[in-house]
Amino acid sequence: MPKSRRRTAVMAVSTLLVIAVTGAVVLVLLNRPSPAAPAGRPRVETTTVRKADLANTRSEPGTLGFGAQRVVKGTGTGVVTGLPAVGDVAKLGEPLFRVNDRPVPVFFGATPMFRMLGTPGMKGSDVAVVMDNLAELGYRPGRRPNDDAEAEFTPTVAKALTKWQADAGLEPTGTLDVGQVLVLDGPVRTAAVLAQLGDPVDGELFAVTATSRVVILSMAIAEASSLAVDTPVTVVRPDGREIPAKVAAVATATPEGDAEGGTGQGDQPDQRMAVVVAPDSPADVADLDAAQVEVKITTETRTAVLVVPVEALIALREGGYAVQLPGGELRAVETGMYSRALVEVSGSGIAEGLTVVTAS
Repeated sequence: MPKSRRRTAVMAVSTLLVIAVTGAVVLVLLNRPSPAAPAGRPRVETTTVRKADLANTRSEPGTLGFGAQRVVKGTGTGVVTGLPAVGDVAKLGEPLFRVNDRPVPVFFGATPMFRMLGTPGMKGSDVAVVMDNLAELGYRPGRRPNDDAEAEFTPTVAKALTKWQADAGLEPTGTLDVGQVLVLDGPVRTAAVLAQLGDPVDGELFAVTATSRVVILSMAIAEASSLAVDTPVTVVRPDGREIPAKVAAVATATPEGDAEGGTGQGDQPDQRMAVVVAPDSPADVADLDAAQVEVKITTETRTAVLVVPVEALIALREGGYAVQLPGGELRAVETGMYSRALVEVSGSGIAEGLTVVTAS
């Protein structure tokens, strides 16, 4: 082979060898695993300062039911010949029990019947109750003054009363005596029957409760006194479902302790307050007659404040806290409300969207 052609072939083979070796080196470098981070060096994670609403709550145990019972006594004379069943609800104009085999209908009002009404010109709050109920039932007793004490028993009232008595199965006398109607302050549910058939009517007849289920809480005065009627709360049912509710009433403080009125340790009775909570929708607890529940009460709120995760805070040696920027700079912060895993922060240079380091 000529010398020039041999030199060219040798150079070509050398070039191929260099390319092959270079490619192998590149391939090795490409497939070489990345160097591991130095041992003990934490992986840095970041988050941003953001705006949020914060709320803290506490839970109180409560009893779901129809509330406290109160006893209804009969008036007038006669023998009890009919009684309601547990669960029966008193309805306007309808009888709840019977005396001497005559129905005793229910009226709603604040003043019970305390005298016989029938003489024209009689005035009083008991007359106002009769007129209001007759009007509600669709009869026309005439207009009455705004002042209950000035309500007058007139021939128009007597006429409306007579018509209602006839329709209700009562003797249409146009008069109304003590015990002929039962005046209650509103619809109630029969919780327990106390009398027996044949008992005199002027005794304890039955115990009643509200018609809607409520939750009763027994709370320390300091905690209960901060609650106002209509304060929103959350009731946690036994199945874990949460339903909206509101505070319906805060009762007078009562001592809670042992039978002697103390706590059993020689100190003063623990002063408690009964708090009544009503579900916003009675249907949410319609399947429960009685149950132990939890009530979540919001104790503190903050709206649209700057927050970071608690783990983003760094305790400073000189006191207080700071947050760390990704570059290592520390910025002091003032902390406010803590809520679960978040904390309210403020300070110079602390703004929404600022990136800060969190625990790794």
